[in-house]
Amino acid sequence: MAAPKKGRKAPGGQGKPGRTLALMLIVMAGLVGGMFWSGETTPRLGIDLAGGTTITLKAEAEPGKESAVNETNMATAVGIIERRVNGLGVSEAEVQTQGKENIIVNIPKGTDSEQAQKQVGTTAQLFFRPVLNVAPAGPATPEPAGSPSASPSGKPADKATDGEDKATAPSSSPTTQGRAVTEALKAPSPAPSGAPADQPKAPENPVPTPSGAAADPELEKQFAALNCLDPKARANAGKGAKPEQATVACGKNSVGGWEKYLLGPAEVDGKDVDDAKGVLDPQRGIWIVQMDFTGAGSKKFAKITGKLSQQPSPMNQFAIVLDGEVVSAPQVNQTLSASAEISGSFNQQSAQDLGNILSYGALPLSFDQQSVTTVTAALGGEQLKAGLIAGAIGLALVVVYLVVYYRGLSIVALLSLLASAILTYALMSLLGPAIGFALNLPAVCGAIVAIGITADSFIVYFERIRDEIREGRTLRPAVERAWPRARRTILVSDFVSFLAAAVLFIVTVGKVQGFAFTLGLTTLLDVVVVFFFTKPLMTLLARTKFFASGHPWSGLDPKRLGAKPPLRRSRRVSAPVNPKEA
Repeated sequence: MAAPKKGRKAPGGQGKPGRTLALMLIVMAGLVGGMFWSGETTPRLGIDLAGGTTITLKAEAEPGKESAVNETNMATAVGIIERRVNGLGVSEAEVQTQGKENIIVNIPKGTDSEQAQKQVGTTAQLFFRPVLNVAPAGPATPEPAGSPSASPSGKPADKATDGEDKATAPSSSPTTQGRAVTEALKAPSPAPSGAPADQPKAPENPVPTPSGAAADPELEKQFAALNCLDPKARANAGKGAKPEQATVACGKNSVGGWEKYLLGPAEVDGKDVDDAKGVLDPQRGIWIVQMDFTGAGSKKFAKITGKLSQQPSPMNQFAIVLDGEVVSAPQVNQTLSASAEISGSFNQQSAQDLGNILSYGALPLSFDQQSVTTVTAALGGEQLKAGLIAGAIGLALVVVYLVVYYRGLSIVALLSLLASAILTYALMSLLGPAIGFALNLPAVCGAIVAIGITADSFIVYFERIRDEIREGRTLRPAVERAWPRARRTILVSDFVSFLAAAVLFIVTVGKVQGFAFTLGLTTLLDVVVVFFFTKPLMTLLARTKFFASGHPWSGLDPKRLGAKPPLRRSRRVSAPVNPKEA
């Protein structure tokens, strides 16, 4: 019989189990250290555990365009709302459809719920419209004969107020110029030479737009009668107006008061804005909003700003209209194209809010805010407590079973479960700030289910070892021979579990994805723990006297397992032949 070659390993053998085990312990220590170094010592909690705000939005289509409320547009709206909420720094927010026309937005506790509600509720389309006229919020009143030509605010028609917005090129002058406020519709022209000074002149042509078209007289009457101090009138101002039509709208000025606007047809819409953000200008020390347009948007913006810059105030302004409300109306002093900035009476919050709206404001549908509900963590906390108690009971039963049935081998199983728990907890804590993972109730259920999956892998390996001992082999070769067969079974089982988790994660939304993600993560960790912790630990323990000798409390006692005696070859002895019988 040929001697085995030097250095040849037994089937499934592991040359240096101590090195593999040490590497695994270093990785565990690194993850735990990274958790404490980053300050994320606990996993982030979802809205059902931490509390927060739930906002329900209902899609509304324009008359005659009911088919616009479809799956494609709803999916687009979900994506834009999600990016807008994330623009507030909320990475754990959930945005999902409910039915065919509702969108549910869940914002965890710790976020400015009022600010989020304002941003989420502002969901209509975004347009850039030229300003034809600006007036105070109340309805216009006829001027008495002989009164001087002045704006209703008491200021000259061409005088700008300080502290308002203007649109400039990025290299604009540090001076800020205000939003001009003129009288309703059009100021009376000076009397002709020789006419009495107090004789008003008959109204001339309607207010022209920058493109030369005249505003609709009916719209002028609507503008004169508009009262932006009335919330109902503000909500209905310009309702139903198409982008190519002139309209009226309300907006706030620098001091928080309302103004009303007569606006021309939309020249640029929100889809033409490539990016926008509120930044602090270091040279001027003021907050501004920087805008970048798409290629087509740059051409449109250059065309309209070129016309507006040649117009007198207030017709040199363009209004940024969102949800039918003017969120800003900066003046234009020069032709702008691919990049521009809005400067004026901004603070950090207002500049960043406007930048966020400009970046994500163009939605394919309008939405009505149906409800805003504050969710407390009390109910979720009670459910979590019940779930943890159930998980603890299940874990205790698993431990009792392992100790009673496997005795000394239960040490390997318990240490492996501990290693898996440490890795799972550390990764959940680190994945919170990394990818926005939030631990919710379904995710906790997924972690509890994973205990059974992990314990099943240990049992498969232990039973393979015991089968080898029943065949009459000693412990060390039994550990190595059992590993290849146990490895295949564990990989197939974990692959099926991971595949189910992946499919569930892809086809579901919301909280169910938390269950799927946790199940998939713990399944992968099960493979890592079994290969790099359980197997090398078992190899090292097989070299100890307690396990190798088959101690009754080791769980590997050959007598108790009903092991067969070792198979040994023996020579057959022939009986001597009697010469007499020969």
